[in-house]
Amino acid sequence: MSLFERLKSDATASWNAYVNHAFVRRLGDGTLPMAAFRHYLVQDYLFLIHFARANGLAVYKAATLEEMRFAHRSLKAILDIEMDLHVRLCGEWGLTPAELEKTPEHSATMAYTRYVLETGLRGDLLDLHVALAPCVLGYAEIADSLVELHGGIDTDNPYAHWISEYSGDAYREVAASAADALDRLAETRMTGARYPHLLTVFDQATRLEVDFWQMGLDAAREG
Repeated sequence: MSLFERLKSDATASWNAYVNHAFVRRLGDGTLPMAAFRHYLVQDYLFLIHFARANGLAVYKAATLEEMRFAHRSLKAILDIEMDLHVRLCGEWGLTPAELEKTPEHSATMAYTRYVLETGLRGDLLDLHVALAPCVLGYAEIADSLVELHGGIDTDNPYAHWISEYSGDAYREVAASAADALDRLAETRMTGARYPHLLTVFDQATRLEVDFWQMGLDAAREG
């Protein structure tokens, strides 16, 4: 069993709350209020800025050139692929990148991103990658399930573009590489005594993902 699968299995309640959240289900069937998606997407743009910083931190924390190159590829994927998707979608609402960057961060955004950065600062590269895993690997799992179970990429689903991006071959490769990186790091850095701490990090990051989805739904209700 890979480290990621082991962590998921031992954090089942939090993981299920994350990947089966009402926000996710409604993305898949196209019934998510546009106000919820818009609020989420703008906050996710800000979220990615900090995740780019986290991957910059991973370069510093790396012990080998191979680890540095992997962190650089992850950083480039965020800056050149994921953030471009957000810019394109937000551009449909007339929002420019400059306006996105000026948007105040929601407390859920701050809580999650600062948790990941703090985890990386006080720990090592394995701690950081475990904190990043729910986002990087979870989005691929979620998008695949929306395609398979809910027809998420049907042309009448307004969120088909988002689902297609995260279920596509390019992002699947990103997720697979992240899972492999976790296993390589675990080979040299994980002990039996350390695993409970890693599980705590993974579970907390997953619960913060749940809060991030809920933020989107709450914004639609408040609007």
